[in-house]
Amino acid sequence: MRGSGYILKRTGFALVTVFLAVTLNFVIFRAAPGDVASALRCRACTPEFKEAARREFGLDKPKVEQYGIYLKKLVQGNLGSSFVSRQPVWDEIRGPLGNTLPMLALGTLFSIVFGIAAGVVAAWRRGTFTEWSNVGVSLFFYSMPTHWLGLMLIIVFSGLLPVSGLSDPFLGFTDPSWWTVFADRMKHMVLPSLTLGLVLYGEYALITRSALLQTLGEDYILTARAKGLKSWAIVSRHALRNALLPITSLIALSLGYLVGGSILVEAVFSYPGIGLAVYEAVFERDYPVLQGAFLVLTLSVVLANYVADLLYVKLDPRVTD
Repeated sequence: MRGSGYILKRTGFALVTVFLAVTLNFVIFRAAPGDVASALRCRACTPEFKEAARREFGLDKPKVEQYGIYLKKLVQGNLGSSFVSRQPVWDEIRGPLGNTLPMLALGTLFSIVFGIAAGVVAAWRRGTFTEWSNVGVSLFFYSMPTHWLGLMLIIVFSGLLPVSGLSDPFLGFTDPSWWTVFADRMKHMVLPSLTLGLVLYGEYALITRSALLQTLGEDYILTARAKGLKSWAIVSRHALRNALLPITSLIALSLGYLVGGSILVEAVFSYPGIGLAVYEAVFERDYPVLQGAFLVLTLSVVLANYVADLLYVKLDPRVTD
């Protein structure tokens, strides 16, 4: 099988990355100052009460022993229990994760479709006003901090679209149809997903333009022009396919950006997703929720990059080992 050695290498690299991510996930939060007990603020929270809380959560054990317990639970599929709610971590993050995924999917779809289209048009119309305007707009959005762009969208669209939450709370007092619920969810999802999508749009457009311009300078493109093929046929049938390699890498790597960016965006829009759950868990020093959320998000990034590596075998015939 072509590329079998390459696939085995990438699989091994992905497994090592997962192990390192699991280890760092444990070390980082244990290295942070304070814990859930020190974060308690109440009249009954005496030093004795806090010490009892540390014993209850196993925080009084040596770090090596805590790490062993952590790995043992992970092997069993147990992410632990929340320090705050005492509920399993997976139950705590499953709902927010289900809210975040559609929002990220919508923003990613927007950025891929419009970003790649803008990059192709800019490369096709090189040296014209069309290219300059596309590059200018792409650089403008690419340089935008996500939280600042989110605030600007709130100011601009606050009278037209919902700017916070997941749904209209008044719908709970009625008997809405599934279409009404779906339309309401989409309205609440537009601004957070657009915030992420616009920043990624600029990145996709710039990378697509750069990759396509490099491909258009290859010898086989000159041969295609000499054969009398039209410019658009050359771009769409020959150049774009070979320019997909860096674009595929960018799509996979951008998932890491989406993970970090969604935390700030969801905090700005009070969107009850995994980013907002992480944001709140930081202040509560809820280590199990933080570890569970970061582990799920890290695994998604590793998986996306692994899939991108496997796609190389199909996209690039030169990949054999």
